[in-house]
Amino acid sequence: MKVGNIPESKVMTRRGLLAGVAGSAPFVSNLETLTHFGRSATKPAEAAALSSLRSYTLRSAPIELAGDWGRMLPRSADLVLERMRHACLDGVRLVSDHQPTKLRVEEHTAGPPSIWLHPDGNSMAWIIVDIGERDWSKLAYQFGHELGHVTANSWQADAKPAPPCQWLEEAMVEAFSLRGLALLAKGWKADPPFAGDNAFGDAIAEYRDNIVNHYRALADSQGLTRDAPAWFADHRSEIEIPGLNPFAQAMSLTILGEYEQAPESVEALGTLNRWPKRTAVPASQYFRRWKESCAELQASPQLPNRLSELLGISAR
Repeated sequence: MKVGNIPESKVMTRRGLLAGVAGSAPFVSNLETLTHFGRSATKPAEAAALSSLRSYTLRSAPIELAGDWGRMLPRSADLVLERMRHACLDGVRLVSDHQPTKLRVEEHTAGPPSIWLHPDGNSMAWIIVDIGERDWSKLAYQFGHELGHVTANSWQADAKPAPPCQWLEEAMVEAFSLRGLALLAKGWKADPPFAGDNAFGDAIAEYRDNIVNHYRALADSQGLTRDAPAWFADHRSEIEIPGLNPFAQAMSLTILGEYEQAPESVEALGTLNRWPKRTAVPASQYFRRWKESCAELQASPQLPNRLSELLGISAR
């Protein structure tokens, strides 16, 4: 996950490029105006609008496109994003008390996918992607990963990634995206968003399989599949490097298996990062605070319990 700030003048320019085709400018203007009223809204109309905004969840928050989408039709990109969002979130109980009221997905022509941490107090989660022309598999994959960060409460200004536990969040949200891709491929083949495009479901499945096969080879070569506690102890200094490093990639398959065996475990993502210092605490504290957060939000502790046990980490 990359962080950064974008000047408001640049935001307005990008928003203007898509306003004519996406039809989102009036909504964006109203939403951003209302969010500046914040807690001081007193007029009935303002209060009603704010109440409506607060009713949004990550599953229902409007998606706004921005950036350089080239010759891709915004409506087509939006259909893919909506399909992937539902593949990732349908059937998942959203427990977080820090959910955005809007998602902005901005296409860049270079650079890694990321979350922009804008310090303006806006309740929008801002996702950056970098894909080729109509590369819908890549769009879904990148969006799914960053949506995982948003689900894990890593979208507000204070969500800067930090060692030693950022690698674990990266592994969890990567597994979140791979889980979503499998469901997207199945749904696309049965009911494609574009008429007659059923066969592209197989292409999505192949794209996912290539990633999974690469990660499986990593897990085998690193020793994760043979002895997870020894793997963590022996490679800890390399594992705890922030980002989706090769060890986080390998661990993502173990977590994916947990998601598939115990679907309720996915909801624990929404309980992450609700404590001071977020991922910058030692692993034992990270798991303890994560379990406490699960209890506070009445979410399943299946995932933190299983991962702490698997890695041999005492949540003291």
